[in-house]
Amino acid sequence: MSHTAHIPSHRKPRRNASTSALRAGVAGGVLSTIAVAGAAGPAQAEPVTQTIEMPTITAGLSTTVAASAEATQQVALDLETQAQEDAAATSAAKDAKKAKAEAVRKAEAKKKAEAAAKAKAEAAERASRDAARTTLQKTTGSSSSGSTNAATTSYSSNASGSAAAVVAFAQAQVGDAYVSGGTGPNSWDCSGLVQAAFRSVNVDLPRVSQSQSTAGTQVSLSNLQPGDILYWGSAGSAYHVGIYVGGGQFVGAQNSSTGVVQRPLDYDMPTGAVRVL
Repeated sequence: MSHTAHIPSHRKPRRNASTSALRAGVAGGVLSTIAVAGAAGPAQAEPVTQTIEMPTITAGLSTTVAASAEATQQVALDLETQAQEDAAATSAAKDAKKAKAEAVRKAEAKKKAEAAAKAKAEAAERASRDAARTTLQKTTGSSSSGSTNAATTSYSSNASGSAAAVVAFAQAQVGDAYVSGGTGPNSWDCSGLVQAAFRSVNVDLPRVSQSQSTAGTQVSLSNLQPGDILYWGSAGSAYHVGIYVGGGQFVGAQNSSTGVVQRPLDYDMPTGAVRVL
């Protein structure tokens, strides 16, 4: 090759005017198509005209949020504390109610036990008296007892007036049966007989022996008069009563074995006496 030969250039040849015009036309057509497609979209679509700015968390807002959270936590703690206090109060009230019920139960049980013990003691004392009477009857013998009964029954009191009427009524019932709660006319208990004897002279006495033992003036056993009420046990809590008929003897409804009898005082020495007439 000749050193003077033409060496072709490596630079790209310039686009001619027709090619540039063609490419510009294609680009314009594409843009026009996009514009037409946008115009053919939904009529209700509205263009975005503004943007929404998110709030900026400042130091003040952060403090407010923290304070609100702390207040919420405190309210929760207060509610929990209140719930615990309410539960404790309810539990304490239940415990107090149970304790009160238990105290009432124990008091009632104690009262019943005391009443049972008192009744047992009275029954034992009555049984002891009955046993003593039975022993006395056995030692004296049936014939001797019969003659004694006849003698005591035929005894005439030197009482007068209302006292004489009380004595006469009591002696008229000798031989009647003894029945607990009996008030006559053919069966008696001790206080029922005494009450009926005094009612015969229009004197109203309490129904039971405890009250009858304090119905009048207390008198000494060494100063008895016919018509006095004799009692066994303490005044106000006597468990048995009878009527003094004079001559050192009394009439009383003793028990279911003997019925109404007239006996000397030393047969069953009374504790005290009251005078009503």
